[in-house]
Amino acid sequence: MSYVVGLTGGIGSGKSAAADEFARLGATVVDTDVIARELSAAGGAAIAALRALFGPAYFDASGAMDRAKVRAKVFVDPAAKKSLEALLHPMIRAESERRIAAATGPYVIFVVPLLIESGNYRSRVQRVTVVDCPEEVQLARVASRSNLPEDEVRRIIASQVPRAQRRAAADDVIDNASTLDALHKQVRELHQKYLRLASAADANLS
Repeated sequence: MSYVVGLTGGIGSGKSAAADEFARLGATVVDTDVIARELSAAGGAAIAALRALFGPAYFDASGAMDRAKVRAKVFVDPAAKKSLEALLHPMIRAESERRIAAATGPYVIFVVPLLIESGNYRSRVQRVTVVDCPEEVQLARVASRSNLPEDEVRRIIASQVPRAQRRAAADDVIDNASTLDALHKQVRELHQKYLRLASAADANLS
């Protein structure tokens, strides 16, 4: 059984950059956002049900779900949001469980953006690591990588748990307010820690 570290953080906090470095160091990364994108890509396992739910206007020419259109809809339509979650969440859970069970790394980094908000995910990890930075840094990062308007980014931030609550739920915090090098240094230190914890957990099971 794999030792699983839940990795979370607000939009633009740097979860992907941290996960990429953990992967480079040898951890198995299972990312719920990646799974969600695969499910809603052209030919994805959820496409037929998504098309039935939203209609053809919410799909692009390739047949993939138009994530921006759907995101805009569910922000203003709670019923659509609930239906989308009821459809995707069980599929994401099942696929993430399969990938964790098949993990070959010394431990698993399980990337879940809404880990703190989702009690069922919290129960599936041995440890919680939060990637943290000030809100203004989040806004700047999201603006630099996407064309989302600032008010929409602020709505996304407001829909997530407050920064202080996320930090309070963390076993480890990665401060990503400065450079990528600083982020990588913290990840390398945590990697050594998680190797020790995973090894100790294995010893206790044997």
